[in-house]
Amino acid sequence: MNQRTLLITLTGPDRPGVTSRLFAVLAGFPVVVADIEQVVIRGRLTLGVLVAYAGDTPTGTGGTLGALWTAVERTAEDLGLEVELSTSSDTKEKRRRGRLHVTVLGSPLQPAAMAGIAGRIAAAGANIDRIERLSSYPVTCIELAVSGADPDALRADLAAEAHAQQVDVAVQRAGLYRRAKRLIVMDVDSTLIQAEVIELLAAHAGCLDEVARVTEEAMRGELDFAESLRRRVALLEGLSEEVFEKVRKEVVLTPGARTLVRTLKRLDYRFAIVSGGFTQLTDALVEDLGIDYSAANTLEVVDGVLTGRVIGEIVDRPGKARALERFAREAGIPISQTVAIGDGANDLDMIATAGLGIAFNAKPVVRQAADTAVNVPYLDSILYLLGISRAEVEAADAEDVDVPPGP
Repeated sequence: MNQRTLLITLTGPDRPGVTSRLFAVLAGFPVVVADIEQVVIRGRLTLGVLVAYAGDTPTGTGGTLGALWTAVERTAEDLGLEVELSTSSDTKEKRRRGRLHVTVLGSPLQPAAMAGIAGRIAAAGANIDRIERLSSYPVTCIELAVSGADPDALRADLAAEAHAQQVDVAVQRAGLYRRAKRLIVMDVDSTLIQAEVIELLAAHAGCLDEVARVTEEAMRGELDFAESLRRRVALLEGLSEEVFEKVRKEVVLTPGARTLVRTLKRLDYRFAIVSGGFTQLTDALVEDLGIDYSAANTLEVVDGVLTGRVIGEIVDRPGKARALERFAREAGIPISQTVAIGDGANDLDMIATAGLGIAFNAKPVVRQAADTAVNVPYLDSILYLLGISRAEVEAADAEDVDVPPGP
């Protein structure tokens, strides 16, 4: 039996009861609901309802398809709305298959950027089904629901356009896959915090320039991390352990860090940090932010003085990936439901291991390897990649008076 569809689109000033009135009319005909989308922008409603029916004309208490058409038009007129109706026999609804979320971040977001992104989507033979704003500050975030595109090909096309337009773009599969990222594993130095801890220590030891040079080589992947760590730590020999308390006071969180952790913890995510830095500093972050799991190196201290050595196994590039896998096992979470966030070459293995790898203000080699890159300076922008809007964050803060909003 041939199945047809009828698309009903209502537009105009929003008011209570529009949806219920429309479906009360449709209930009088032998149709089934195939799809619904609704958007309200500054009080103006766009409501689309796709219904399917068998045969050429649905009949019911209202009679033929023409009767249904007339009933919907009368309802729209009564509600002060415009209505558009169109029929189709394309029962496969090809454009609904393979739906993706395309998230665009800009600060500011220029019209040319959106033109470029939309043009690439159209050139790929895909369709934009819905556009929604997730945030207007501190960055503008727009999410597009896209159908009919190959994810890998579209990701490559949009990455090139994002670079040209100086915006961030992420492409992810829609549905439960996207919402099922339940463990976040994050690098610490230059990601969760705004500095490299070893450089803060080196400043107190009077060897900052030499340490910074070795750090930069390691971050670019030009030097083995374990060797670079030993060389840098050796320069700290003789420092008093009192330096740890001084450096703790100098550590500054990346903007949006508290909001990110607080929001995800409310949603029952598990949060972990992995660091090539040192437990003498990361332990304080764990306590302050309520982090669930952590892994970092430990500086050896003898008689209150740093010896210039590291105790135990070094948390290096493969060590970070192993830590992610260990945290996932302890939390009972599949690797596919993990997110890894980092900025340097030392994070590449965990970014590759995780279900979603995010490069945050990262070196070029990391941006190229990650699933997506975020280059705005606000860590809570990562929430938008998980489909969490700024309005939802603020609503949760307003409801939880015990947790004051913070950066």
